[in-house]
Amino acid sequence: MTPQTPQLADPKASVVPAEALTINTLKTNTLDQLCINTIRMLAVDGVEKANSGHPGLPMEAAPLAYALWTKCLRHNPKNPLWPNRDRFILSAGHGSMLLYSLLHLTGYDLPLEELKRFRQWGSKTPGHPEYGETPGVEMSTGPLGQGFSSAVGFAMAEAHLAATFNRPGYTVVDHFTYVVVSDGDLMEGVASEAASFAGHLRLSKLICVYLDNRITLEGQAGVAFSEDVHLRFKSYGWHIQHVDGNDLPGIEEAIRAAQADPYHPSLIIARTHIGFGSPHKHDTHEAHGSPLGGEEVKATKENLGWPVEPTFYIPEESRAVFKQVAQRGQSLERDWQKMFDAYAKEHPELAKTWTQALKGELPAGWDRGLPTFADGDGALASRQASGMALTALAKTIPWLMGGSADLSPSTNTYLKGLGDFQAGSYGGRNLHFGVREHAMGAIVNGIALHGGLLPFGATFFVFSDYLRPSIRLAALMRIQVIHVLTHDSIGLGEDGPTHQPIEHLASLRAMPNVLVLRPADSLETVEAWKIAVTHRTGPVLLILSRQKLPLLNTPGNGNVPGVAKGAYILMEAKGGKPNVILMATGSEVSLAVEASKQLTAQGLQVRVVSLPSWELFEQQPQSYKDAVFPPSVTARLAIEAASPFGWHRYVGLKGDVIGMARFGASAPAPALLKEFGFTVDNVVSRARALVEQSRRVS
Repeated sequence: MTPQTPQLADPKASVVPAEALTINTLKTNTLDQLCINTIRMLAVDGVEKANSGHPGLPMEAAPLAYALWTKCLRHNPKNPLWPNRDRFILSAGHGSMLLYSLLHLTGYDLPLEELKRFRQWGSKTPGHPEYGETPGVEMSTGPLGQGFSSAVGFAMAEAHLAATFNRPGYTVVDHFTYVVVSDGDLMEGVASEAASFAGHLRLSKLICVYLDNRITLEGQAGVAFSEDVHLRFKSYGWHIQHVDGNDLPGIEEAIRAAQADPYHPSLIIARTHIGFGSPHKHDTHEAHGSPLGGEEVKATKENLGWPVEPTFYIPEESRAVFKQVAQRGQSLERDWQKMFDAYAKEHPELAKTWTQALKGELPAGWDRGLPTFADGDGALASRQASGMALTALAKTIPWLMGGSADLSPSTNTYLKGLGDFQAGSYGGRNLHFGVREHAMGAIVNGIALHGGLLPFGATFFVFSDYLRPSIRLAALMRIQVIHVLTHDSIGLGEDGPTHQPIEHLASLRAMPNVLVLRPADSLETVEAWKIAVTHRTGPVLLILSRQKLPLLNTPGNGNVPGVAKGAYILMEAKGGKPNVILMATGSEVSLAVEASKQLTAQGLQVRVVSLPSWELFEQQPQSYKDAVFPPSVTARLAIEAASPFGWHRYVGLKGDVIGMARFGASAPAPALLKEFGFTVDNVVSRARALVEQSRRVS
């Protein structure tokens, strides 16, 4: 792939022609070169000791990483959570030893012993950077494209918080988001969505460095990747520069130029060489995903003038240079804190809100405006009740923000009167992601990881397929994000099987650390939102209906929705001792209620259980579980317009499930529900059969 260098509309975007790149010369002074090789060799030794990893990227990226971390990045290794630090994201997470070397050298709490335990059980240096495991790691980056796309969310958070909190003379929020990407990151489709969005929003505090090494795991990148990255990002509205990845002054100059552009996100295309310094694996895919091997490590060290022994060697001259990073960082934070203290005196309410938002503490009275419902209120789709709850919460929680993938009228997620987040108007709290579900998922992760905001995204439930990689990463990182997923079953009707989710509930329930909530009526929906804004250990998915649902829980009928416990008895058998249990979620709960009336009239003792969240129910003590589902009652029928997979944990081997074992169809919702067996008559018939079976056995 040969970079083309057309004239840019922005005169500040400097371009170095490809033929002018000096690729074999390290343009540094002796001390800089020593520091750069320190980074390289720590990475090489770590991978070699583990006999696993990716040495090539740290070897090629060491010069630009050194320039960024020691000369440009505003951070304090002694306080990795300083709110106004620059964010650094290694989207090419397979090169994790680059980041670990930098963290150790610059003074983060990552001892050298941890670098020696790279990729070992319980170490702070896992094979890809993992959020929460290592001080200074801003997010988990394994799947390519996710780090880049979440970096867009980091930059959006910075822009919104700056617009919200900064005042004349007080720049409380003013930092950059840096992200390092590989060919693989840019090939993944999520990156295209996110790059397009970032350009549209003119996120000028986002600076991306692309390691243009022209090598992938299979060999030369050109066998699969021949696009002109320069022109692609130019069309997105990015500021673009080319640099030699070994030209230290040129790298710093490019970073400064990117910082100075107030109107565009920046892409620095760095021509680098994977495995730089390795005599036999330089510029080959053999340096990508495997250790160099003992002989090649020795040859590489000799080639770069590095002692073969001891391993993990750090010259004192290098240590002295890197030590200055922590000293400068502490000074930067002290200056910021002094400014913030003065800000707090002049703007006490803003300072209070800022502190609360960073801690994630909900303000007093955050739930005071939530809607209530009473006997006689008409049926309401849970997406509508959700919209009412969200509107109320947005008024009392000023850091709650989000949007949909071009579906806010359908998902009921537009925050009226709170403005739109747009280029030049970053104070708005409504995000318009466009038809970009994949990027939306990654971006809300980035917003949450930045801190100070509680983000949500919204789309149709079936399109959660596009969100799965981002939901999985949010679950892995245990971060608080909310997804509003509407049109949750075949009940959406005529749009047909492409829009009717079937397997989605089962698959998302199978994902660790994900909280799935499928409320049965308006009051359960309000309770679900209460849980969503207070649940801080993973993503929350609100699964909502298009069709209207009758109100099942009201003070008048004595029912208090037990959503917080995951499952609760909605209707009890007349005698208090059931001989059959009907259980359901969402829109099918009202079907269970109607069927129970007929079964009761036929002389059966029927209990109806609403089960909005399997995850919350599994957290309850066994005594509560047995109280809801008495072990002695084996006649159990589950009803859910989705795959029956997993339901036997509650119905048991002797129970039954009315679910969807096939894809849906295009027809009006009443016709679909009838054809697929979601009728009172079918529920009654299946329930009676279970009771008869249990009587025969007993």
